[in-house]
Amino acid sequence: MAFFDLTLNELKTYLPAREESADFDSFWKSTLDEARAFPLNAKFERVDYSLVAQETFDVTFSGFGGQPIKGWLILPFGARRNAPLPCVVEFIGYGGGRSFAFDWLLWASAGYAHFVMDTRGQGSTWSSGDTPDLYADGGNAHIPGSMTKGILDPKHYYYRRVFTDAVRAIDAARSHPEVDASRIAVTGGSQGGGITIVAAGLVPDVVAAMPDVPFLCHYRRATELVDSYPYKEIADYCHIHRDKVDTVFNTLSYFDGINFAARAKAKALFSTGLMDQVCPPSTVFAAYNQWAGEKDIKVYPYNGHEGGGSYQTAEKIKFLKSKWK
Repeated sequence: MAFFDLTLNELKTYLPAREESADFDSFWKSTLDEARAFPLNAKFERVDYSLVAQETFDVTFSGFGGQPIKGWLILPFGARRNAPLPCVVEFIGYGGGRSFAFDWLLWASAGYAHFVMDTRGQGSTWSSGDTPDLYADGGNAHIPGSMTKGILDPKHYYYRRVFTDAVRAIDAARSHPEVDASRIAVTGGSQGGGITIVAAGLVPDVVAAMPDVPFLCHYRRATELVDSYPYKEIADYCHIHRDKVDTVFNTLSYFDGINFAARAKAKALFSTGLMDQVCPPSTVFAAYNQWAGEKDIKVYPYNGHEGGGSYQTAEKIKFLKSKWK
């Protein structure tokens, strides 16, 4: 592994032109309006894992199309709560699922409510999930994985459903009586980092965002720069479907993190590894440099897709502490 992308000085000013359809905002407004026409139906069922410092709740809420999405809500033990808590809503990396609630104890241990959204149709790669994708993907053939499901039409693209689920996850977190709806932060790594950017762009009153080594940004450059998965799923599709390249990238323009970053006003803390050959640093900086709100980025020069690891976790703890004194 070695440096392969732009230099750090070049990254700091890297601001590629955004490919964005004229109906981008109306597309997402109508998508969210359709989703919110269904009752949220957020249910929180207490699950006892014999923890003494946290309470855990199995969550179900209605996402895209009113379909049930699973999640976890983890709260500090009741004696530590005397008012509604700020809440960290977290999204999961590619292929992973929500697993068990006791795998997600950090933010509740720091005194916050913590809402973890399961990712529909994933959760059979490195951690288990419980949410099927019940939507027919529009019928086009796709490369194994999630990146090219429904990719010939934005209305049928897989991430239209996932991004809508993410917005509804924030709605669900806010519906719990022990969550302070005015103090919501979003976070995640890789795919979860990309969804974090999207959520901050679609939910204007999210107050903090912490995307780590974010995926789902600057798709075209990513597919031209690295041959690693998951971006290679898109390249593989275009390799086979040579006549569909323009259609593919038109669809992806509705789902590109750099377009959501340009609409995000929350205070943000990004991270990237300069040797990351999964989510190249230029794709991260493309989103970071478009971010409309106050922002900072932690750069780990000799790290790949693992990014800052525990060092970045410590930075995020400090970041939220300063935000929610």
